[in-house]
Amino acid sequence: MDYVVIGAGPAGLQLAYFLAKADRDYLVLEAGPTPGTFYRTFPRHRRMISINKPYTGWRDAEKDLRVDWNSLLSDDPTLRFTLYTRRYFPHADDYVRYLIDFGRGLNIRYGHRVARVARAADGFEVRCQNGEVFTAGRVIVATGFGAMNVPPIPGIGATESYWDVPVDPEGFTDQRVLVIGKGNSAFETADNLIEHAAVIHVAGPRSINFAWRTHFIGHLRAVNNNFLDTYQLKTQNMVLDGDILRIERRRGDFLITFAYARRHKVVQLAYDRVITCTGFRMDASIFAPGCRPELTINDRFPALTPEWESVNVPGLYFAGTLTQSRDFKKHTSAFIHGFRYGIRALVHMLDQKYHGIEWPHRTMPRRSLADAALARINRTSGLFQQFGFLCDVITPDGRYYQEMPLDYVPFADCFTISLEYGAGHDAIDPFDVEAGRRWEADETHDDRYLHPVIRRRKRGETVATLRLPEDICNDWTDEKVYRAPLGAFIEEWSR
Repeated sequence: MDYVVIGAGPAGLQLAYFLAKADRDYLVLEAGPTPGTFYRTFPRHRRMISINKPYTGWRDAEKDLRVDWNSLLSDDPTLRFTLYTRRYFPHADDYVRYLIDFGRGLNIRYGHRVARVARAADGFEVRCQNGEVFTAGRVIVATGFGAMNVPPIPGIGATESYWDVPVDPEGFTDQRVLVIGKGNSAFETADNLIEHAAVIHVAGPRSINFAWRTHFIGHLRAVNNNFLDTYQLKTQNMVLDGDILRIERRRGDFLITFAYARRHKVVQLAYDRVITCTGFRMDASIFAPGCRPELTINDRFPALTPEWESVNVPGLYFAGTLTQSRDFKKHTSAFIHGFRYGIRALVHMLDQKYHGIEWPHRTMPRRSLADAALARINRTSGLFQQFGFLCDVITPDGRYYQEMPLDYVPFADCFTISLEYGAGHDAIDPFDVEAGRRWEADETHDDRYLHPVIRRRKRGETVATLRLPEDICNDWTDEKVYRAPLGAFIEEWSR
């Protein structure tokens, strides 16, 4: 067949939908009995942090996706996750129910856990644990995370992990608990224990990054940071900055050797329970030696080309959260509301590369280009959600392409249109009014908030850039402020 897709989570389902729509010969292999096996366990406390907003006031299905972070892209209006629950932070069980419905009619084999991916004469051989073997020209891995990311701390193997720690807080009553990690899983776990544990310490070597400041939603979210209130108001809970040098399992407790980051001091601390919450990584064990993809970022993710293809295994592609090495902790490829657009772009790339079908586009006269660009800027969910990563492209002869990755654009001579935050937008606290006033007074700064950026490329290099002002309502329609400057920019550089 053309493609074997491994995994029927949201990425695998989105990929299957677009492959089916393109009439490709594909098969999805899923280990579990239904789609979304990951969401049957994670997040452990069952509250997702991807927002669900049924009420927008827009009455525009495309624009609604700007605040709907869970729906997959589909022409079927009944396959919107906002119809499944009204909860702003939805329950993971509702998402499993949604994925099951989305998967109906797609070519998926359930109960087929992949054991080995190897090279074959005409592509790849994919062997499942049940003994079935499938061959395909290309393999696309959409498994998401398959293993915990465990730091090399002596003794860490004796701890409990976010993967399997009991979630009933009653079992931690009156205990001293250390949580290793400073991300959402760590604080989700700590928040769950506040009412029962005697002491909770959250420890890690780096500073906490807040999503409200960085605009990277994988950083600590407000919905999980209630624990910080209990720390600052001195209720026996603490955030420790430093390195855990050693973990010793003793009879009845753990002894932790800890080096403070803020001062040259090493201490030993005792806890009843230690929980490791240090994130996830890709499980590369299914790949045969001659087919093993190169890894990056502490061997957590596959190293990828701008086409989401393995840098060392031609024909091996990745989709979903495993593609985040290309915009690690900057944009939204790690999350459903980002990678759903990346997957649509990937299918366009595959169509061009293997099936001779050009990326969809429309051709229009020069006088219409500014209006077309503004119409897209004011409605698009793809450029809005994949800010700074995806762009629309206009060629000098009037061809208009939508949602190409900025580092993929194949045209040496073109305009790119994207939505971006200003450089250095995370340098100050967004709630610090005085600091914000000083920033705004410095005219050398770009607008901090999301705003349209139009670049002119010549011979592959950016030769001119137009940054349109931010707008509190994301309304970029004003003739004087937006349309006239954009039209003049395109006209001048199109001559």
